[in-house]
Amino acid sequence: MGLYARYLLPRLTHLSMGQKQLLPYRQRVVTGAAGRVLEIGIGSGLNLPLYGDAVEEIIGIDISPELLAMAERAAALAPQRRVRVRLLEGSAERLPRTIADGSVDTVVVTWALCSIPDATAALAEAHRVLRTGGSLRFVEHGRSPDASVAWWQDHLTPLWKRCSGGCHLNRQTDDLLRSARYKLTQLRTGYAQGPRPMTFMYEGQAEPKR
Repeated sequence: MGLYARYLLPRLTHLSMGQKQLLPYRQRVVTGAAGRVLEIGIGSGLNLPLYGDAVEEIIGIDISPELLAMAERAAALAPQRRVRVRLLEGSAERLPRTIADGSVDTVVVTWALCSIPDATAALAEAHRVLRTGGSLRFVEHGRSPDASVAWWQDHLTPLWKRCSGGCHLNRQTDDLLRSARYKLTQLRTGYAQGPRPMTFMYEGQAEPKR
């Protein structure tokens, strides 16, 4: 791992993900979580202050030890400090077996599927640990339905991945979820502020099919 990826990229990720315009998306996704929660790609812990009283435990997983160190500090300062927070270093593509099948009530993922090398494997693992009737709550940026924007996304992604920790601009979140055996129960799409190749958003909720 180079110096850029180890030291600079986590800080740039924290700053870019902390943009004020992203907060309403986070609030809508996170405040609906309940019970035992698994957050995929917890990053620097920007979601931690937003979890409500219905949450009993938060398990956060991330591949970056530098971002997890930031998340530890965020957990210590979060208003709901009575809630147990467990932070795990690792990939969502292969969750620890200590997270048993059907043991999670809510999976939360906010702008993380874009950078997981095998997003389908990560969604399959989330499917495994979700209980029947549980929900996956998400917001992601991804492929635009506008052909001209999608063209730019396809052509920019190879370079974009190299400087942004593997982030893909052109993944289609709803298709990923359906192919991983989820039923979409809510879906909102549209552009946020900023350059269109980077700002087409998918936001919603899905349930695992059994």
